[in-house]
Amino acid sequence: MKPKQVLLPRSLLLSFLLLLSCCAELPQGERAGAGDAGDPLEPMNRRVYDNNYFLDRLLVRPLAELYRATVPPGLRDRLSGILSNMKEPVVFANDVLQGDFDKAGITAERFGINTTIGVGGMWDFANEWDLPQQTGDFGQTLASWGVDEGPYLFLPFFGPSNFRDALGFGIDFAMSPWQYVAYFQGGPESLIQYEAAYIGTDSLLRREKYIETVDALRAGSLDPYAKVRSAYRQHRRAQLGVAQKEDLSKIGN
Repeated sequence: MKPKQVLLPRSLLLSFLLLLSCCAELPQGERAGAGDAGDPLEPMNRRVYDNNYFLDRLLVRPLAELYRATVPPGLRDRLSGILSNMKEPVVFANDVLQGDFDKAGITAERFGINTTIGVGGMWDFANEWDLPQQTGDFGQTLASWGVDEGPYLFLPFFGPSNFRDALGFGIDFAMSPWQYVAYFQGGPESLIQYEAAYIGTDSLLRREKYIETVDALRAGSLDPYAKVRSAYRQHRRAQLGVAQKEDLSKIGN
């Protein structure tokens, strides 16, 4: 079986499962309270948030703290740079799909420089040469095509999102070339090992990076869920170039 016949359905299935997990029918007693703040699935989202928070407290945050305590900052920077460089082909593809060829050109230059001179992305020479990292994911691409974001979602393990970005997540995964390389090199077993290593490492590095940020969002708030929701929306609107309409200081306190 050809790789594209295996990998593309897997990625699309991931998107479908993420959406399906957030489309479950709300209990009768909770429907009346749903729908506030553009969050019609709020009762279910809050349950997912609570489960994620429990897992984070029990396992993810302690692992991130252990990683920070045992791995020197220089090595953490090198690992982060490698993963960031691996994402550049997907950023490039989405910049092209959005018709933003200036950003696509910068991303292509960045990838070429950092992959070669930067030794696989361990050092970001491109940024020092006025080629800053660009943003580009399929959720943004859908937004540029006029697709509405849909209801706010809090996804199991992955955290805050919406219908459009949850779908885009799976498409981005399908667009990444590295899984195809892994499949060609060692077949399905190699692919599974790559996926586990990549997702696990990327999640750990991101959690370590945002330990203080997440703590600050949760601290001193009567409603951490609402505060996280607001912070996500502001961050996402900034990426999309949409004017921010919510004041974080007034939500969730």
